[in-house]
Amino acid sequence: MKNFQRNRLITRTAFFFLFLLAPVLDLFRFDLTETHFVVLGHALSLDLSKEWVLNSTPLETGLRVLYRFVLPVIVVIGTGIFVFWRWGRIYCGWLCPHFSVVEMVNDIMKKRTGRVTIWEKVPPGSTNKASILDWFVIVGVSVVIAFTWALGLLSYLLPPIPLYLDLVNFNLSVGETAFICVATLAFTVDFVFARHLFCKYGCAVGVFQSLFWMMNPRSMVVEFDRERASLCKDCDKDCEEACPMRLPVRGFKRSKFTCTQCAQCISACVEVQKDNPDGSLLGWNEGQQTKQTSLIPMVTIETPKSKKK
Repeated sequence: MKNFQRNRLITRTAFFFLFLLAPVLDLFRFDLTETHFVVLGHALSLDLSKEWVLNSTPLETGLRVLYRFVLPVIVVIGTGIFVFWRWGRIYCGWLCPHFSVVEMVNDIMKKRTGRVTIWEKVPPGSTNKASILDWFVIVGVSVVIAFTWALGLLSYLLPPIPLYLDLVNFNLSVGETAFICVATLAFTVDFVFARHLFCKYGCAVGVFQSLFWMMNPRSMVVEFDRERASLCKDCDKDCEEACPMRLPVRGFKRSKFTCTQCAQCISACVEVQKDNPDGSLLGWNEGQQTKQTSLIPMVTIETPKSKKK
């Protein structure tokens, strides 16, 4: 699982840099100054100029809208729905820049304060006592990331190179300055106080993924080997402590609605059970309908005949 988490770190890091560099490389952005999308270096527009519409038939106009807008949207949404339905919040755990920040700040807070969020109590026996310096580091890292995010998002709306040059030369407009300041403050508050709560309840993309995932009883899910549950009695819940979303990872699927498929819980259990020849009690199950993957628990009902046997 170490290689697994390493590979996940590589994909998240690569996507984070892609998120920041996509506008600079003209891979994808919306240019407010020209009011059109830029995709792979090309302006993406319907080209429905008044002259073209007057010289075209209604059928030609309809086909252009269909091929350039409707079909691409259907393909993108349809592909996304299939991925969510089959693998759940795989985007969140493997690519999402926000979830990458969640895990990063979680790790820093765990090392500095002994707890992952300010809402949790320090575990009994913990020797970690957060100092002013520790909180300065936590907030400082959050501010730097928040500023990077704010600038990155603005570069999706305005030509990025002129924007960066204006920033270096302290020549930003009032609107640009206001956007960066407000966005930096909002992201900082999110990263410090409510980062995983936003993922759970505030992210429409995340909830959208979870809804389609819950519809599929055969989707990928982290399952708990209940037949070996006695091995957990001497464990200090490392799996639940490792979960960035603070979920009951040994519960049924319906209790893990916001699972991001990051497998941090599995990695923790693998570490705890490293000397056990039977391995981890947690593992991914894909393609098999079980009690844990059903929204409504399945109960085996014995008939009078079966009881006599």
